[in-house]
Amino acid sequence: MEILYWAIVIIMFIISFVGLVYPIIPSVVFIVGGFLLYGLFFDFKSFNYLFWIIEGLFVAVLFAADYVANLIGIKKFGGSKAAIWGSTIGLLVGPFVIPIVGILVGPFLGAILAELIVHQKDIKTSIKIGAGSLIGFISGVFAKAIIQLMMIGYFLFTVL
Repeated sequence: MEILYWAIVIIMFIISFVGLVYPIIPSVVFIVGGFLLYGLFFDFKSFNYLFWIIEGLFVAVLFAADYVANLIGIKKFGGSKAAIWGSTIGLLVGPFVIPIVGILVGPFLGAILAELIVHQKDIKTSIKIGAGSLIGFISGVFAKAIIQLMMIGYFLFTVL
C-alpha cells in the first residue's frame, strides 16, 4: 500500500506542474493536496509549524511570481493596466478557444486587444506590448516551476 500512497502523492505533484501551462488547474492546491494526502496516508508528525510557515511563504511567493512576471513583461514594453487585464483574460480564455497553443496566443492577443481598444495605441506598439506579455508569462512559468520544485524538495527533505 505504501507504493500506492506514494504514487498518489506524486500524481498530485505532477498535476501541479500541468497547471503551469493550463492555469485553470490550480497548481498550489495540488501541491498542498499532496502534502495533506501524505499526512493522511502516513502521518502528520513530520509537518511541524515551521514546515507550514515555510510552505506558506512559498505559496505567497508563487502567487507573487505569477503576477510580478506578467507585470514586468508588460510594463517593460510600455503596456498599461488594461494590457495586464487583457493578458490575464487571454490566459484564462485562450486554452479553451485555441487548444494547446491558446496558452501562448491568449495572453499575447489579450494584451494587444486591450491596448488597441482601451488606449487606441497603434498596432506596432500593441504587438510589442503583447510580446512583453508573452515574455512575462513564460518567465512566470519558469519562476513558478522553480518555486514548486523547491516546495516539493522541502517536503521531501522534511518527510524522508
